[in-house]
Amino acid sequence: MKSTKNITITALSAALIFLFTWLKVPGPIAGGLVHLGNVPFFVASIVYGPYVGAIAGALGMGMFDIFSGYLAWAPITVITCLIMGYVLGNVTKKFNVQNLLIGFVLMVVIKVLGYYFGEAIMYHSFVAPFASIPGNVVQIIVSAVVVFIIISPIKKGLKNI
Repeated sequence: MKSTKNITITALSAALIFLFTWLKVPGPIAGGLVHLGNVPFFVASIVYGPYVGAIAGALGMGMFDIFSGYLAWAPITVITCLIMGYVLGNVTKKFNVQNLLIGFVLMVVIKVLGYYFGEAIMYHSFVAPFASIPGNVVQIIVSAVVVFIIISPIKKGLKNI
């Protein structure tokens, strides 16, 4: 039964991530797509652990890339999200503010490096990917702030279920 529950949670998390990725964050940042998909991605990783987070993030954001015209970015997204979800889920196994902040800093580093090297391969250039860094950083910071505010009530609420 636990396996069925994990599959269901992973699938629902992937669906939420996919849907939230369509919610764009308006702003003057060039480079990268700034969206709210990382909010349910981070919540899934923190609440349900590294495997659910990694798989749900890779599926949800990978599907977004495939269905929204960003097909070329799908492999970069899937690999980067697998790493991000796994790392965040492991860092926050012991849930406290310090681990949460460490996890968010690591998310910025992994996101920036993952997309930098992925785009360097795509563009055959080590210079062109620099344009995406500001958008990637803003995207993670916005999501981290939202998750920081909502994660404790979510974890408390789920304990009662």
